[in-house]
Amino acid sequence: MRLALEEALLARQKDEIPVGAVVVHQNKVVGRGHNLVETLKDPTAHAEMQAITAACSTLDDKFLQECTLYVTLEPCPMCAGAAVLARLERICIGTLDAKTGACGTLLNVAANQKLNHQVEIIHSILEEECRELLQRFFRNKRQRL
Repeated sequence: MRLALEEALLARQKDEIPVGAVVVHQNKVVGRGHNLVETLKDPTAHAEMQAITAACSTLDDKFLQECTLYVTLEPCPMCAGAAVLARLERICIGTLDAKTGACGTLLNVAANQKLNHQVEIIHSILEEECRELLQRFFRNKRQRL
């Protein structure tokens, strides 16, 4: 999760919502990503999507079986769906997202029994640090308005 937090800090430096993600396979980081929505003007450029794409490229496979996604904020429905489609083994989440969380908070796309694959979900890893980074970012944004 510390590496995902480093990615989140890279996003913050670009004035992006500070969310970071890494994909790990056999104790090796195979994909990294941070939010690039504003930079790329692309609503799909979430940290998880960037990390999943990088991991698939590194492993030369569309499936990420035996891989774990570490992400600082609970994935949205799009990212949770991508985790299912990539057949990730598990998602480790820093802090939950009451507004768009799709790994148990608002919805549970990742562990939906109706889908052909379910992803194990572990949450509250370095929760305080992940939450504080986001809260500080949005507090600063509001103060600049």
